[in-house]
Amino acid sequence: MSKSVFKYQRGDVYLVEEHQVQGSEQRKTRSWVLVGASPINSARSTAIAIPLSTQAPEKPPLSIKVQLNNSNVCAVLDQLRALDKKRFIRFEGELSIHDMSQIDDGLRKVLAL
Repeated sequence: MSKSVFKYQRGDVYLVEEHQVQGSEQRKTRSWVLVGASPINSARSTAIAIPLSTQAPEKPPLSIKVQLNNSNVCAVLDQLRALDKKRFIRFEGELSIHDMSQIDDGLRKVLAL
């Protein structure tokens, strides 16, 4: 799938290259799930997302276990960022409605909404 056909829908997971990092941020390529509204993700040059980790332990509400392509990963909610879509490498799948609902609940707690 070429970048020109990425849909940037809420719940989509993309492999993203992270090359400008600071402090304890990790410099690597990792999966991110889009959590912003789909129309906004499509219209802007950035998309709001949270990273997925195979290493982070589940610690709700900071990290929530979700399924991606039949594997358990943790969505790390306190690392919410706007990512430049130029960094998106490839589409990796999408999270289920149930997993996105759990992420929504966690984000409400983390962001005090």
